[in-house]
Amino acid sequence: MSVLDAGPDRAAEERPAAGELLRFVALGDSLTEGVGDQVDAQWRGWAAVLARSLAPEGRAVEFTNLAYSGALTTDLTSRQLPAALARRPQLAAVLAGGNDTLRTGFDIRRTTAELDTTLGELSGRGAALLTACLPDPGALLRLPAPLARPLARRMRAVNTVVHALTARHRAIHLHLAELPWCAQRGLLSVDRLHPSAEGHHLIARRFHELLATAGHPLGPPPAAAPAEAPPSLAADLRWMATQGTRWLAARSTDLLPGLLALAAAEAAARLRGSTGHHDEQMARAAARALAELG
Repeated sequence: MSVLDAGPDRAAEERPAAGELLRFVALGDSLTEGVGDQVDAQWRGWAAVLARSLAPEGRAVEFTNLAYSGALTTDLTSRQLPAALARRPQLAAVLAGGNDTLRTGFDIRRTTAELDTTLGELSGRGAALLTACLPDPGALLRLPAPLARPLARRMRAVNTVVHALTARHRAIHLHLAELPWCAQRGLLSVDRLHPSAEGHHLIARRFHELLATAGHPLGPPPAAAPAEAPPSLAADLRWMATQGTRWLAARSTDLLPGLLALAAAEAAARLRGSTGHHDEQMARAAARALAELG
């Protein structure tokens, strides 16, 4: 089996005969781009690991990773979906929505509509779908309660939507949020927000298990751990001081003011004893967004 890996702006130069190909396309943000799993100065990630185990011997896999850091669900439909449809995938992974919760203009209706459009277009062209609910970023980062609670509220709403859309579009769903990210520190990278190489391999193995249970013909499962040794503490700190710091700084211009406003509102709500009311409002907003889909 061979894997042809093409990123957002690069297509595979050499392709096997069409009848021998399994075309796998991954859409999403930094999680699917592979942040946290670096090999030879490039991100690999769970989708690339899974791609190498998707087809039995004698069949080739053409893998295209369209995900990129910072992508919102609006970027799925405007940038990634057209490129994905052009590749006529038989299998497509769509993992997104986490970045939406980190933006000041978070709108669960918009997030719902973008995810529904993306999943619907892909499944309508014959692609089997992979989806996942995402872990709460506030819990991963161990933020104080006034910051963590509003982020958790938003993430619950997104995951509620993803669960409903998984059923609507008959996708294969991984309960990624339930994996032991906080209990097993080795599954997280130095930034505590993205999986480590080991964490990416765990995601790939779980998706492989779900595909096997669903009856898809597959190759051997991914390894439980990467063949490469984990990065040293010095390498982790060097990454955080360069790339990681830039990643956080790029989001702080939009995220930090919004988070501070959320924290202030949350603190006021706690004093009034009305935090439960905000939870109910977000839950109702997610339900309305799904109802509007018809």
